[in-house]
Amino acid sequence: MTLWSGRFRAGLNSLASILNNSLPVDKRLYVEDIRGSQAWARALAAAGVLTPNEADTLVNGLHSVLDEIESGTFQFTENDEDIHTAVERRLTEFVGPVGGKLHTGRSRNDQVATDFRLWLLEASERLDQAVQSLQKALLHRAETDIDVILPGYTHFQQAQPILFSHWWLSHLWPLQRDRERLQQLTKRAAVLPLGSGALAGTTFPIDRAALAGDLGFAAPSPNSLDAVSDRDFAAEFLFWAALTGVHLSRLSEALILYSTVEYGFVTMDDAYSTGSSLMPQKKNPDMLELTRGKSGVLNGLLTGLLTTLKGLPSAYDKDLQEDKTAVFEAADIMDVLLPVMEGVISTLKVNPERCRSAIHPAILATDLADYLVARGIPFRSAHEAVGKAVRLAEEKGESLATLPLKDYQTIHPAFAEDLYTALSLEASVNRRSVYGGTALEAVEEQIEVAKKAIG
Repeated sequence: MTLWSGRFRAGLNSLASILNNSLPVDKRLYVEDIRGSQAWARALAAAGVLTPNEADTLVNGLHSVLDEIESGTFQFTENDEDIHTAVERRLTEFVGPVGGKLHTGRSRNDQVATDFRLWLLEASERLDQAVQSLQKALLHRAETDIDVILPGYTHFQQAQPILFSHWWLSHLWPLQRDRERLQQLTKRAAVLPLGSGALAGTTFPIDRAALAGDLGFAAPSPNSLDAVSDRDFAAEFLFWAALTGVHLSRLSEALILYSTVEYGFVTMDDAYSTGSSLMPQKKNPDMLELTRGKSGVLNGLLTGLLTTLKGLPSAYDKDLQEDKTAVFEAADIMDVLLPVMEGVISTLKVNPERCRSAIHPAILATDLADYLVARGIPFRSAHEAVGKAVRLAEEKGESLATLPLKDYQTIHPAFAEDLYTALSLEASVNRRSVYGGTALEAVEEQIEVAKKAIG
């Protein structure tokens, strides 16, 4: 028998029942549902709706239900539409008719919204720690690879030399913003819907502020209509997951390229690589490719929920049953991606010689332009002169470092013998010592800032 069967003469169509049943998805909310129900029982007793003995009976009975579910002996039935129905049904089997009093003044509308928020708050804390662990792996790489110089790219063409440490840290800071977003959304999620009823609030004198404190929420919701329909926290969580997935995908894309034979900047550890069923020599970066692929899945989950939400009027609509599927899947994906990426970063091998040998001599062209600027030449003129030098070196099969001084001076008279001192990778890197730059001094400072930021 369903919780609402009194109004109906006939049961639900069998296929409609399958469509309506959310138990396969929301049964993972059992801990939160029982916590919320125990707090509700205490709140009903505080309001004089239940006697203290009745509340104790309900709280203890709910403990018994929890023990059964966690031990694997709980038996779900075909009439259990959702986790709320299943818990209340089994509670009543344990404690008798008093079990029917638990739902007094409460709706599944405010109940599921409360359960979902409780679950998301716990998941967010866990995922924040996972992002932090990945950041620490990146930070360790930055400290370990502090002396390695590699080509920096724009438009995926060699641009200027940078420290590999600077590159690692460039992937740490997006994750810091991801953590900040996650922490901000949990503040907005920490609002208690329970006590809102189906849409209009409960008629019983529940102290909702005390109830919020009992469950660890910051405050009760100020509007009952909004409380049962608000899924901003779910959409924000999916946005967080999607954007974090984008950041992981960008890191993965670069490492996939850097691990190829053509680049050889890094070598993937066997524990995070796979082979080919046909080609014995293959060592594939499948974990990085899967991370890149999961980013598309996460984007789809966000788009799906936003599309569901956009057409809903006020209060609760059954469409909202789909919210948990998306959020649970996103959380499950991130629970795997984050530690896998941490493992990839921690175990890969950097190949300093390959990084350095891949640097094209023309990468120091900007330094040569800056050399002319230091001699009083306007930057635009310096830029043009060095561009001509690059072209001439290419035509003569030379590099900027081997192009003769007389050739330089045919381009611009400001070139002098000391121009070759500008054509040093270490000097190029270390000239960029501004805060946030790639110079060793600046990167060491950035590492200290990062340590304080990530905690």
